[in-house]
Amino acid sequence: MATTDTDGVNTQECIARQLLTQSPGLFVGVDGDGAAHYWDSLEWTVAVVPADARTTADAETHALPRDRSLGAWCEFVRDRRGWDVGPHVGGSLADDLLECLR
Repeated sequence: MATTDTDGVNTQECIARQLLTQSPGLFVGVDGDGAAHYWDSLEWTVAVVPADARTTADAETHALPRDRSLGAWCEFVRDRRGWDVGPHVGGSLADDLLECLR
């Protein structure tokens, strides 16, 4: 799995918990570079935590404009890095089936 796991503690999730108001936020997925993405719908923000991150200084948050959806963020990431796991965001069964075929 792409997330960092040390003695049963998911370091990426722990870092996301420190960065977002909704602790840890919704797990969106792991991009092609191994970074885990977490969504905070209260702040309309995505935390991106690289696989080798050890502190919050190693991660990034991206506040999305209110006219940009989480789905648009996922497409942006797909175009830039691809997804190794996910993205796990709301959608329809038809969307899920299409995602499996990609």
